[in-house]
Amino acid sequence: MSTISNTFRTGEPGLTELLNQVHAGDLQLPDFQRGWVWDDDHIRSLIASISRSYPIGSVMLLEAGGDGARFKPRAVQGAPEHNGKKPGMLILDGQQRMTSLYLALRSGQPVPTTTEKGKDIDRVYYLDIAMCLDPEADREDAVVSLGPNRMRLVDFNRTVELDVSSAEREYELGYFPLATLFSDGYYDWCQGYRAHHGYDKQKLTLLDAFEREVIQRFRAYRVPTIELTRETGKEAVCQVFEKVNTGGVALTVFELMTATFAADEFDLRQDWKGRSARLQEKEVLQSVEATDFLQAVTLLASYKRHRAEGTGVSCKRKDILNLSLAQYRQNADLIERGLFEAARLLVREKVFDSANLPYRTQIVPLAAACAVLGDRFESDAVKQKLARWYWCGVFGELYGGTTETRFANDIVDVVAWIEGGADPRTVRDANLAPTRLLTLQTRQSAAYKGMMALLMQTGSNDFINGDSIELTTFFDQAVEIHHVFPRAHCEKQGYPRQRWNSVINKAPITARTNRLIGGNAPSRYLATIEKSHGVAPERLDEIVATHRIAPSLLRADDFDAFIRDRACQLLDLVEKAIGKAVAGRDSEEVVEQFGGPLTAGNGTITGAQDAAT
Repeated sequence: MSTISNTFRTGEPGLTELLNQVHAGDLQLPDFQRGWVWDDDHIRSLIASISRSYPIGSVMLLEAGGDGARFKPRAVQGAPEHNGKKPGMLILDGQQRMTSLYLALRSGQPVPTTTEKGKDIDRVYYLDIAMCLDPEADREDAVVSLGPNRMRLVDFNRTVELDVSSAEREYELGYFPLATLFSDGYYDWCQGYRAHHGYDKQKLTLLDAFEREVIQRFRAYRVPTIELTRETGKEAVCQVFEKVNTGGVALTVFELMTATFAADEFDLRQDWKGRSARLQEKEVLQSVEATDFLQAVTLLASYKRHRAEGTGVSCKRKDILNLSLAQYRQNADLIERGLFEAARLLVREKVFDSANLPYRTQIVPLAAACAVLGDRFESDAVKQKLARWYWCGVFGELYGGTTETRFANDIVDVVAWIEGGADPRTVRDANLAPTRLLTLQTRQSAAYKGMMALLMQTGSNDFINGDSIELTTFFDQAVEIHHVFPRAHCEKQGYPRQRWNSVINKAPITARTNRLIGGNAPSRYLATIEKSHGVAPERLDEIVATHRIAPSLLRADDFDAFIRDRACQLLDLVEKAIGKAVAGRDSEEVVEQFGGPLTAGNGTITGAQDAAT
């Protein structure tokens, strides 16, 4: 039986020791750590706490040099670079505190911080000796921060309120410069203070008390540390960092991998910057994030290993963290190409931009599958299968939760399906409950966005100019999703909101057309279009039918029949997209909600009108 041992140890090194390690480069930061951001007030409060021996929390360190969590190190802000010196420890948690203390107490340079409102300032810090020894004084008030000129100016910088710009002024006013605390100049300053005051007994007593009650607290201060051993793996480091990091911002897997690859002199951030710029040229890919790209690369690498060795396919967080630089280099270009092919497929399916993309996450398996297929993607039969799988995911609403397992299933199933295998699980699992149409109320829903894309496939011509919505969008005219039976009319008639505000009563039309429609009944606004814009009734009926709407029901202002008929039409579109029947179109619940069944082909659009779509 193997022996169980801790992956960490605890310690209590002195503050002096830690600051010296920072200065010497023995204690550094892993490159994934974000920058130092503490403001002046935080620094003063931290100094005040130490001056009274108050706890400031523990610092978590990682022993450097392990293979599992090998990160590129970088010096703490303000510390010497040391020409690539390898540290013994890396700071995982406590960066803000340790950096603040190093800058204020050990660096010997003004501290580049900010005000509470975020304005950049440089500060040097002093302790007011008399105030530190006053039991009634607030210790934070005794910590004084000044600009590099060591003056405090008031009255719009016209009056000097405080001046400690020389050692003599520091001695005279009793302001101790904290930058000398851990330096060789400390004893020189104290001797200068005594000499300046002519070795006055009262001043000597004051300085002795200050050294005993305050300075000694800094010198004796010990910082509790938790030290992860070098055997700790990347996944554990990432999880621990997120659990303990006091900044409250989660560490992304991309940042962690950037630090990992940097140890091998590969700049992942710069590599992604170039790829992202190219992807951004395609509007439908503009929401793809760095983490999505890494996950797609991992999925492809895992699938290749599956084909070669029969191993399982996985692209969970731990798998991304275990991605080697060699694997990234082998697969990154393939995924980039796969993303461009995915974009081509999406535009073919009338998904033109990221705002109307039903699921950003579904691009991950789609890009990976396209990368595996290579030139086979150019086959129309292949694209039809990919489109069917895609719409099954959208209307089955299968990518809204935890998706990593589905990603792994998808790439295996879809490629095998294209090569002659059985239907993928995503295709088999997909179904849209007919009553779901009533609850699709906003474009936040993937199925809602998908429905608008299917309507665009049918043309969805503008009521006034007759142009297809695709052409209208191409020429950058304002297109919006609006109610067919206008809201004002529906509210006036007392129609249920669940019906009139659902996707069933929505259509993509231009802002100009929507202004003309206003809050009028359909029969009225159709008559206005015919009269004001010279559109023949027969032509207007053809245009209306491109939205999968029965013109006769609009002209009759028959809201209930319109809702039932349009629901039938939309379900017909869904069935065509997913390649199978939508179950439950004649269920009791459907009959109750719609006043009748929504059986396939039950819509009232005529054959001629349907052909016009």
